[in-house]
Amino acid sequence: MNRTFAIGDIHGCLTALQILDEHLQFGPGDLVITLGDYVDRGADSAGVVDYLLALATRTQLIPLRGNHEVMMLDSRHDPHTLQLWIANGGDATLASYTAPPLSCISESHWSFLNATLPYHELQSDFFVHANVNPELPLDQQTEESLYWQHLGKQLPHVSGRRMICGHTSQKSGEVLNLGHTVCIDTWACGNGWLTALEVSSNDYWQANQKGQLRQSRLS
Repeated sequence: MNRTFAIGDIHGCLTALQILDEHLQFGPGDLVITLGDYVDRGADSAGVVDYLLALATRTQLIPLRGNHEVMMLDSRHDPHTLQLWIANGGDATLASYTAPPLSCISESHWSFLNATLPYHELQSDFFVHANVNPELPLDQQTEESLYWQHLGKQLPHVSGRRMICGHTSQKSGEVLNLGHTVCIDTWACGNGWLTALEVSSNDYWQANQKGQLRQSRLS
């Protein structure tokens, strides 16, 4: 069975990610598009990256880049950005590696972060971390739009395809469905849920750090 899933902002929430994987049984025929922000705020960023590296060996994983990966990567060579990153949840990431700042983060983790993508396109949908300029094709989008810009008064994209994104936290825990735009950042690192959306059916599953699981469908 070939399925396509999009997974929202994980933010170090390893338990929720594991529950979704165990329930949905991601396999070799599945395309799994993760929308970025794997690190920061939650308790186990290092464990999340390890888990995604393993997931990539048994499914078709497309990891996108989020603004927290941008900050983490920039911090490796820029002390000013390091302090900014720490102030925005990087302290939790560093604590998950149980090491002095940056010194014990493995090269495999840096390589994974460096390989994350700005967007991914399918026939009827495209996937980004944050947002896009609706008048520009994806290959002309700015980093500000792709990684940092929150949702506002959304307009359909010029391509006619649906945008599936994260970044703008839905603190209600409910998926935001505007028809042409679907946001699945449902605040996993707060008191919300981690969402996995099956793109063709519009069914979605949500898990949280308490071990709970629930299922619904876009309406």
